[in-house]
Amino acid sequence: MRDNSFKQIAAYLIAAGVLVSCTHQPRDNRSSSLSLEQQQIETLLSGLTLEQKAGQLSLVAIGGEPSDEDIDLIKRGMVGSIIKANGAANNRYLQELAVEHSSSGIPILFQEDVIHGYKTISPIPLAEAASWDLEAIRLSAEVAAREATAAGIHLTYAPMVDVTRDPRWGRVLETSGEDLYLASVIAAARVEGFQNGSTNSADNLLTCTKHFAGYGAALAGRDYNIQDFSERELREVHLPPFQAAIDAGTPCIMGAYTAYNAVPATANIELMQTILRGEMGFQGLVMTDWETIPNLVKTGVAKDDYDAIEQAMAAGYHIDMASKRYATLLPQLVREGRISEQQLDDAVRQVLRLKQQAGLLDDPYRYFDTQREQQKLLSASNLATVKDVAAKSMVLLKNHQKLLPLDGTLSDIAVIGPLAKAQEDLLGWWSMAGDPDDVVSIYQGLQNALPNTRFHYAPGVTLEGFEKHGAALIPQAVEKVKQADMVIMVLGEERWMSGEGGSTASLHLPGLQEQLLQAIAETNKPIVTVIVAGRPYVLTDIAKHSDALLMAWMPGTTGGDAVAEVHTGAYNPSGKLPITFPIHQGQVPLFYSYRSTSHVFDAGADNNRYTTTFRDVPHEPLYPFGFGLSYSEFSYSDILLSSPTLKRHGSISAQVTVENTSDVPGREVVQLYIRARVSSVTRPVKELKGFILLDLAAGESQVARFEITPQMLEYLGPDLKQRIDNGEYELFIGSSSAELQNSTFSLTD
Repeated sequence: MRDNSFKQIAAYLIAAGVLVSCTHQPRDNRSSSLSLEQQQIETLLSGLTLEQKAGQLSLVAIGGEPSDEDIDLIKRGMVGSIIKANGAANNRYLQELAVEHSSSGIPILFQEDVIHGYKTISPIPLAEAASWDLEAIRLSAEVAAREATAAGIHLTYAPMVDVTRDPRWGRVLETSGEDLYLASVIAAARVEGFQNGSTNSADNLLTCTKHFAGYGAALAGRDYNIQDFSERELREVHLPPFQAAIDAGTPCIMGAYTAYNAVPATANIELMQTILRGEMGFQGLVMTDWETIPNLVKTGVAKDDYDAIEQAMAAGYHIDMASKRYATLLPQLVREGRISEQQLDDAVRQVLRLKQQAGLLDDPYRYFDTQREQQKLLSASNLATVKDVAAKSMVLLKNHQKLLPLDGTLSDIAVIGPLAKAQEDLLGWWSMAGDPDDVVSIYQGLQNALPNTRFHYAPGVTLEGFEKHGAALIPQAVEKVKQADMVIMVLGEERWMSGEGGSTASLHLPGLQEQLLQAIAETNKPIVTVIVAGRPYVLTDIAKHSDALLMAWMPGTTGGDAVAEVHTGAYNPSGKLPITFPIHQGQVPLFYSYRSTSHVFDAGADNNRYTTTFRDVPHEPLYPFGFGLSYSEFSYSDILLSSPTLKRHGSISAQVTVENTSDVPGREVVQLYIRARVSSVTRPVKELKGFILLDLAAGESQVARFEITPQMLEYLGPDLKQRIDNGEYELFIGSSSAELQNSTFSLTD
C-alpha cells in the first residue's frame, strides 16, 4: 500500500501544476488560464499511460465477488467505472484497490440502474408520471439518491426520458408515457431530485439520461427493434425531454440500442455530434448502452471490433459499457494512428470531469460509510415518501355507484387473484436492492387498514408465463366469494413480464385472469378490481365485469398500504393517465395527439364508411390520456381569456374556475391543451401545454390560471425550423384530453 493517501497526492499534484504554470510562462498562456479543477484533471491525465487512458473509458460489470482478472485490471488502472457492484463496504474495497494499489491512483466511478429506488422502491416511473405531481416525483428521486449514495453508488442510469406510444414495448414502464411535454417536465424534476435534492452533496447522485434518441419508437413494440422514423418525429417528439434534462443539468447521456436514419446511435455522428452537442448544447459525457459497440458488428454496420471502436469514437462516445473493447483495443488504434491521442485525451477528460463532479478527486471514499448506509436504507421518512407518491400515482378508472371508498361496516371481503399476496411483483423490473420481504402486499395492506374485517383469500388462477393454467382453482375462488359481502380482485402481470426485453404481442391480461373475473362476476357480488402492471393493458372486459377499477401499476415497497388507503378513502385518488388505454389491441399505437387528417376520426351515428377509423371497433380509447376519477366531483366554468388577441411580444391569461361540488376534499389536475387552426404542416389535434394541481376542500372553488405566450405556439415548419404563425388558435382546459372546455384566440404582430 502506498504511504500517501490519494487526497494528499492529488493536492500535491495540483500545487505542482500551479507552480509550473507560473514559472514556465507558456507562450499561449493556456495553463495559467486553467481553473484549479481543470489543472487537477490535466495533471492526472498527464500521468497516465496509453493503456490507463483507455482503461478510464471502460465501464466493467462486477456483480458479487470480483474475479482475479477483475482485481488485476483494477490494479493496473484499467477500470474507470464499475456497474453492478453495490454496498458501502464492498465498493470501498474495490476503491482501495484502485486508489491505493494502482499506479494511476484514480478512483473508480460506481454506476448502477437506480431507476425508481435503491432499497426503498418507489412506483415504476410510468406510475409516478400518473401522479402529475412534480414535487412528489422529485422527492422520490431524492429518496433513491440518498439510499444509492449511502450504498456506494455515484451515478444512476436515470431518468429514462424516451417517449412511447406503444404499450406492447416492455420498457413503457420506465417512461413517463406518450406526451412529450409531460415527459419533459418530469425529466427535469427527476434530474433535480437525483442530483440536487439534498443540501448534503454526498446524498446526491449523478444522472445519466437515456436513451438518445428515439428508443421508444421500437418497431412493433419489440425491444431493440429498429424503426426508421422521420427527422420531424425525432425533433418534435423524442428530443424535447432530453433538452429538458440537459437544461436541468444532467452531466451524462446514454445512447440508444436503436438507430436514427438507419444509422445505429452508437455510430451516428449526425445524431450524437451535430444534434446533441452542436444544436442541443450538451457538453457532458456520453456513454454507450450495454455492449452496443460490438453490436455494430452484429448489425453489419462495422466489419470488426476495431472498425466499431473507430465509429463509436467518431460519434463521440466516452465510456464503453461492459464490452471492454475500449480498454483492450483502443491503445492499438491510437498507435496505428486510426484514432488520435487527442481524441482519447478528450474522452478521458470527460470521465475525470464526471469523477470530479462526484467529489471523488478530492475524497474517493466519501460514499463508503457503512453506518450512514444502515441509517439511510429503508428509513421511516423514505418509506413515507414512497407511500405518498404511490397513493398519488394510482388512477381510479371506474367507480360505479360509488362503490369506493369501502363501507366501513363490511364484515367479510373476498380478496381474489394471483397477485393479491404478491410482493416481488409490486417492485417492477428495475427493483435494484429492493427485497420482496420488505414489500407490503395488497392483501396485507388491506388487513392493516381494516383490522375488524374478515378476509377470504384465493389465488383463483396461477400465473405460469403467458400460458392459461389454473382453471381448477376458479371454483374454489367462487366459493370464497360466496362467503363475502364483496370481492376485491387483484389482477395483472408478474414483474418479469414488463421491463427490458418484456415486449408482448397481446395486451390482454396473461393467463386465465379474464375468465376468472367473468366467473366471479356471475356471483353478482360487488367487485373492485385492482390492476398491478407495468403497461396499459386492454381492460375492456375487465371494466365490464368490475364495479370499480383501480390502476395500481407496480407501486413499490409500500404499495399494499397505498392501495388500502385508496380503498378506504384515507387517500382520495387523484392520478391521471400519462398514456392512453386502448379499447382493443388492434388500435395500437393509439395516442391523443394524433395529427389532423382530411377525414374525421368518428364514424358518427350514420356509420360513415369514409372515416379514418376501424370498421370493427369503436374509434375512441377505453380511457384517454389525462383521464382519472376521484371520490370528489369537480365542475368547470367557461374559459375566461384576458384578451382574445395575443401579441408576439406579450402574453394573455386563460382561466377557469374549478369547484369541488362534493362533500369530499380532493385534488384535480387541470390540463391545458392548444391547437392551431391553420399551419404550414399537419399538426396534432391538440397538444398538452400545461397543467395545474388544485387541492379543493368540499364545496371550495379555485381559479386555475394559465399564462399563454407565443413560445407555446412554436412548431417545426416545412424546413424543420422553429416558427410561430399568426392566426387563430383553439385553447382547451379540462380534466382530461377528452373532457375539455374550449375557447379561441388570435396571434398577431
